[in-house]
Amino acid sequence: MKALTLGLTALLLAAPVTAMASDKVIHLSFENGVAAAQKAGLIDGSVKFYLAGTGPHGTVVNDNVTINRKTNAFGKSEEETCNHVLATDLIYLQSEAKQAGANAVTDIVSNYNDTEYRDSQNYECHKGFLMSGVALKAKLVKLP
Repeated sequence: MKALTLGLTALLLAAPVTAMASDKVIHLSFENGVAAAQKAGLIDGSVKFYLAGTGPHGTVVNDNVTINRKTNAFGKSEEETCNHVLATDLIYLQSEAKQAGANAVTDIVSNYNDTEYRDSQNYECHKGFLMSGVALKAKLVKLP
């Protein structure tokens, strides 16, 4: 019974803190995030990634690929948690590109809650108290 009382007390004390926590919108270097994922061996470099307006043109294999992953943000820095969730998005996009016979992912835009954020250098990440998320929309392309 004492453990239940302590647990309920802790929950009540934590509720105002979590209620005040909201998403913080962060813009980080896409190039640095891709480089970190490649250096960590999470992506292999066989598929190239280009933000909207920065990449070459090729044969579009799939013009509407979306990914929206989240990761644990508790106790992590903004850059650490955002680059981690970006890496999980890149892993998925690399896999989809390979399966479709593409060697590039182009016209990448952030698409959090279906609201596009276009930038030629940065991606958008939403960091909350417990979770961080990166949502992307892109095209799979076969480059010559």
